[in-house]
Amino acid sequence: MGNGGTFLGVADVTAALDTVLTAMRAAGADITYRLGGTSAALLQGVQLPVGDIDLLVARREEVDEFGAALASFPCLHAASWLPASSQYFARYEVHGVEVEMSTVERQVDSDAMECVGRGPWQHCVWIACGSHQVPAVRLELRLATELVRDRADRYEPLLDHMSAQGCDSDLLHRAMRGQGLSAERQRLVWDRLGHSAPTR
Repeated sequence: MGNGGTFLGVADVTAALDTVLTAMRAAGADITYRLGGTSAALLQGVQLPVGDIDLLVARREEVDEFGAALASFPCLHAASWLPASSQYFARYEVHGVEVEMSTVERQVDSDAMECVGRGPWQHCVWIACGSHQVPAVRLELRLATELVRDRADRYEPLLDHMSAQGCDSDLLHRAMRGQGLSAERQRLVWDRLGHSAPTR
């Protein structure tokens, strides 16, 4: 976990991410990415534990470009292939924050998974972050990930936020179905959100 074992706040994430994106721009790195994980939810207004920053890309060359742009920062994990998770992955430390960039090279026939398939590329929101606009994966996809991982300290704040702010019920339905959540678990989510489950 980044930041010395403590959780990150919005200011920590914003400062580190702004530094990373400024360094990539200065290096001429032309990287198409998505911000995922808990830091994406934090920047969308959800108060939940955040340990690091996760950036998703489609091509391994972009992970290499990321590493080259951050060469002046401590490298915690040099870009390499992780067969267990089907990722080409690198991790750097920026202002005490762990920043990771990776591919996730598994094929799925779904538009509603957080890190694989079309989901992160089709379903994102743009958020101001320092001098940059950052594409963050939508909360519906993150919620399904946290539900399948059964991390209540993450999914409870997401449910609270989406209960108050609303959600795309069709997208959430596809995301939960794509993650293989039981019908009972899905009903509990809809009850919590004050929605009926979509019929299609």
